[in-house]
Amino acid sequence: MAAACSRALCKVGGGILESSAARRFRAVPSFPVADVCSRGSGRGYGTGGFRSQLRAGAGGGRGGRVLGCAVLLGGGLGLYHTVKFRLQQHLAEEQSKVSGGGAAGPALTLYQYKTCPFCSKVRAFLDYHGLPYQVVEVNPVMRKEIKWSVYRKVPILMVDADVQLNDSSVIISSLKTYLISKDKSVSDILRCYPEMKAVNGRGKEVTEYGNKYWVMLDQGEAAALYPEKGMQKEEVKWRQWADDWLVHLISPNVYRTSGEALASFDYIVREGKFDPYEGFFAKYVGAAAMFLIAKRLKRRHNLQEDVRQDLYEAVNEWVAAIGRKRKFMGGDRPNLADLAVFGVLRVMEGLQAFDDMMENTKVKPWYHRMERASLNHEGRA
Repeated sequence: MAAACSRALCKVGGGILESSAARRFRAVPSFPVADVCSRGSGRGYGTGGFRSQLRAGAGGGRGGRVLGCAVLLGGGLGLYHTVKFRLQQHLAEEQSKVSGGGAAGPALTLYQYKTCPFCSKVRAFLDYHGLPYQVVEVNPVMRKEIKWSVYRKVPILMVDADVQLNDSSVIISSLKTYLISKDKSVSDILRCYPEMKAVNGRGKEVTEYGNKYWVMLDQGEAAALYPEKGMQKEEVKWRQWADDWLVHLISPNVYRTSGEALASFDYIVREGKFDPYEGFFAKYVGAAAMFLIAKRLKRRHNLQEDVRQDLYEAVNEWVAAIGRKRKFMGGDRPNLADLAVFGVLRVMEGLQAFDDMMENTKVKPWYHRMERASLNHEGRA
């Protein structure tokens, strides 16, 4: 708003100066002072050649010039404060890289793809708890940012630059345990989530982690975190549901049509880390590929012909599980299941699938509560 006012003041000031000059000389050249303002404000105001008929404005050459200069000075000051505010805002974002605050704790570095739902889950947890962290955006083509790691997926969270946490659910469970049981180190906690090799249904070897949906607490700590019977099991159930079912509905929905696939990849390229050639290739070739892959995913997961219906049903199932008497699944405050579901759904923001979901399900009130809780770091200790 301040920037718009500054541009308007520049235009008015230029008009006054032009008017006084026109009154005195009856003609002005086609590069009046308004052009100086237009260069400063990013907008151009053409003069259309010589202006010999400008007689409206301040009465008298000297008075008109003084008034015009005063208006221009006001516009300049408004523009200066606007630019200063934007610069301060940008520097603050760059300095912290992400939200959080000054709470003392381990130094956290998150290696991620911004549009990955699993990475978004981790960010939702960190933001809600107000944990400061650095972000390293990984190039999804070369992945050179994580070439040092044997584990080649994201998210990866480095703790104090020497402890590596892999898998979004392990990261969240480990950090939640650490926040409650501060007498334990992150390295000690990590032993509770052993790495296991397994072969999935398609014959591919995969890495899994034991206990990854459980927060490892003693009896007293568990009673404080889960005061009602069944709360912990409910949280585990829905965290696993988010990973095993909800996340598989994202790709078929955001790549449902060729137009949606192109819009999705336009967003991915803008938010991700691509060089210009990779970005062009990813946007057009990637969109075409994912449009076809989305069809395969629809068959693999036995989705309906209109995959939106599966998304709507899943989201409404989640809302029904929360019920009318609770703000969140965790009660008055989000629990880890709330954060997981919010993180997964959030990656669709700005896309048609997200707009359709908000319009055709009952999720909107809960989703907006989660946005506020995350933005305000309501889980900060």
